[in-house]
Amino acid sequence: MPVIAFANPKGGAGKTTAALLLASELASHGADVTVIDADPERWISGWGRLPGRPDALRVVEGVTEEGIVDAIAEAQAAAQFVVVDLEGTASLMAAHAVGMADLVVIPTQGGSMDAKGAAKTIRLIRNQERMLRRQVAHAVLLTRTSAAVASRSLRNVREQLEGAGVPLFRTTIVERAAFRDIFDYGGLLSDLPDGQVSNLGKARANAQAFAGEVLERLRAADADADADADASAELAGAA
Repeated sequence: MPVIAFANPKGGAGKTTAALLLASELASHGADVTVIDADPERWISGWGRLPGRPDALRVVEGVTEEGIVDAIAEAQAAAQFVVVDLEGTASLMAAHAVGMADLVVIPTQGGSMDAKGAAKTIRLIRNQERMLRRQVAHAVLLTRTSAAVASRSLRNVREQLEGAGVPLFRTTIVERAAFRDIFDYGGLLSDLPDGQVSNLGKARANAQAFAGEVLERLRAADADADADADASAELAGAA
């Protein structure tokens, strides 16, 4: 089953929020999801102990650098989707998770420090690709953006990423009160009460668009992997 890892060594990039939004959206549509909370802050583990977590969304906490590979493998065998929230530092744990991922999401705020963290993650992915001799699908996700207007720094980061040929999500994660409230009150985004959370409908639409694009990128990565396998088989047959 697909593994989606969220990585950026720069803390505060919106990584944990994006990971929980994806897991919440997948679970709200009936998918069986396991979240591996490998972030020392354990925000998703805390959310998982609040009321409202569905049985179909499990949280694995207390994962160590030595145990991350086994934790991902076990989750793959039991769930339709595995979401990995990695620690906000460059580490061997992150390298292991990236190597097992079907898609790496790199959350990044619109600032130079976050962009540098994204660049480190991309270098890590490139190194893992060389070791694994396969491509690792990845894309930068711009987070905590304004619903009203894009800041100058955000536009600058976007232009730099696009100019460097870095894959970039079309969807951005907008700064919304609802995305903070699920960490305070528990449950899924779809469980928050209408009329009591500002712009809840827009927050749900944002999360849905993000999850839809993740699925789109997973399908594209799967198709690319099948094409590579067919090409390798043809070469082997010709030999």
